[in-house]
Amino acid sequence: MNTRFFKHIALGAAFTIAAASCDHDLDLEPKYDVVSGNIYTDFNNYKNVLAKLYAGYAVTGQQGPTGNADISGIDEGFSNYLRQYWQAQELTTDEAIIAWNDGNLRDLHDMDWTPANEFLRALYNRIFYQVSLTNEFIRETSDSKLSSRGITGANLEEAKRFRAEARFLRALSYWHALDLYGNVPFVTEEDEVGSTLPEQIARPELFAYLESELLAIENELQAPAPGNSSVYGRATQAAAWMLLSKLYLNAEVYTGNARYNDAATYAKKVIDAGYSLEEDYDHLFLADNNTSPEIIFPITFDGLRTTTWGGMTYLVHAPVGGSMRAADFGINGGWGGLRTTQAVVNLFNDVSGNTDDRANFWTDGQSLEINDIFTFTDGYAVTKWKNVTSTGQAGSDPAGDHPDTDYPMFRLADAYLMYAEAVVRGASTGNMSEAVEYVNRLRERAYNGTSGNITSGQLTLDFILNERARELMWEAHRRTDLIRFGKFTGDAYLWPWKGAVKEGRGVQEFRRLFPLPTTDLNANPNLTQNSGY
Repeated sequence: MNTRFFKHIALGAAFTIAAASCDHDLDLEPKYDVVSGNIYTDFNNYKNVLAKLYAGYAVTGQQGPTGNADISGIDEGFSNYLRQYWQAQELTTDEAIIAWNDGNLRDLHDMDWTPANEFLRALYNRIFYQVSLTNEFIRETSDSKLSSRGITGANLEEAKRFRAEARFLRALSYWHALDLYGNVPFVTEEDEVGSTLPEQIARPELFAYLESELLAIENELQAPAPGNSSVYGRATQAAAWMLLSKLYLNAEVYTGNARYNDAATYAKKVIDAGYSLEEDYDHLFLADNNTSPEIIFPITFDGLRTTTWGGMTYLVHAPVGGSMRAADFGINGGWGGLRTTQAVVNLFNDVSGNTDDRANFWTDGQSLEINDIFTFTDGYAVTKWKNVTSTGQAGSDPAGDHPDTDYPMFRLADAYLMYAEAVVRGASTGNMSEAVEYVNRLRERAYNGTSGNITSGQLTLDFILNERARELMWEAHRRTDLIRFGKFTGDAYLWPWKGAVKEGRGVQEFRRLFPLPTTDLNANPNLTQNSGY
């Protein structure tokens, strides 16, 4: 890891931005340029610093869309957290392929990446930059420091809630590190800044730490408040429950020990928290999706105040090309990059979307088969993300560059599917009839009626994996899902161009983890590279 993130964290946290707590209200203009000790003497600054922590998933620096970047060594637009996380989770699978040949980008779909891959390095650095920022905020909001600054009463209670949110965000980034890289450098607020190089933590120990952190803050976060715009975009208890459920669902991968009872328990807590399914599936991915009752934890974007060439700008522009009209997507032009593979298209009996609303494919001028990765019209395009509202209006950016569309990192449909999977895998805390009911709720929305409903006998693991692809396509779940189902590496499941072969081929098991970047290994002798690299 680039140790400058730890040594200069006080400077990083000193730059604050307007609060990101509500609908699309990130603001990228720096308000302070002083040391952190001065910032934290005034409680009015706390929310602004917290906003920087949330903004780290959406933006790339202090200026927007470029300029004064948070991390170096790569084009700033490429350095975006969400962009790189999405690519790591999708371009390495059957769900997405890209027509660009920038640097070593094609290695992701070819599944032959090395420790020198600049995109995996950017994601790694971005994750640990977030960890650094959150550590500093948690360090500066300890009970003793709040007391020494005379912060009392309602301000004290709010500061503690802010601290719990920062702990959730740190857990989220550490979960990404756990899932993507395995054994990683580990630093918390208890470590003195810049004193030593970080030690490496084993995957099972990091899992245990994340579990304990999320359980510790569970009652310190605000209760779920579906429909309350004042907490939209903020981490509530439901966000912590979602992350716990995801940890437990993947526990066998992370630790070797299954935790499906716990996965079902926490998914059920989310289900019972008051969220409801969005009536119109497509609305979940439009410019006014901030009004959806289904979204539990989003990364928020605003076309005027959250400007970046990563994030949703990338996810809305990059899939548009060929005969697609950019104006239909609320943008000024497509980038002709992202498509999907035949393996995913074939999960739908009808690709028109007339039967299953989730079949968001553009077929006009596109071939189903991909003969040339770098030809945009090879492979069906995906029309899921748009910078258009549910009433047909384009987003707020008059230039058509930057969308208002939020990214639904956690939503209720995923909780339904996690609960169902845990039950099928044997969770005694779950109920099969409920599992079937939850899956059928998703299918009734997709099919506009009961024609797609299934029975308990049809609710198998294979069905769930395919249903997750249909429901959650292009929402950055696929790599983790394929690994959990044993279909990411090897020959158990092949898709077009897996392993850099048109018909697909198995790859080595060590590809289930990404390598630690060479730059960090050279900088930190405490680190050991993942096996196979």
